[in-house]
Amino acid sequence: MQIDSPKELNVYKKAHALAMEVFELSKLFPIEERFALTSQIRRSSRSICLNLREAWAKRRYEAHFVSKLTDCDGENGETESSLDFARDCGYISLEIHRELASACAEIGKMINGMIKKAASFATAVTGTSDR
Repeated sequence: MQIDSPKELNVYKKAHALAMEVFELSKLFPIEERFALTSQIRRSSRSICLNLREAWAKRRYEAHFVSKLTDCDGENGETESSLDFARDCGYISLEIHRELASACAEIGKMINGMIKKAASFATAVTGTSDR
């Protein structure tokens, strides 16, 4: 099956769902967190998808593809760390934290799987753009 857009990737779909869950949950964070944790967790969770899009656009060059995927993994780790702070500050329950941290772990495994198989993505370039 040929993939024509990063939006078709399961990792993209899972990362997007995570970002949307984080957005909804962060609406409940205290107002004093608006420019700290709320802003940071929203940015990092969204950056996973944004960097996946950039990686996809650069897949013609394996090193660039891997570099952007590494950025994705970093943003995913940052999101998980922010979830830890949200849990420890009492903004989210242990159950919600477990669920979202599990999603981060799954996304991380998927990203790392793509990194390990970067050559197969790089050779899949058809010359079309998803922009």
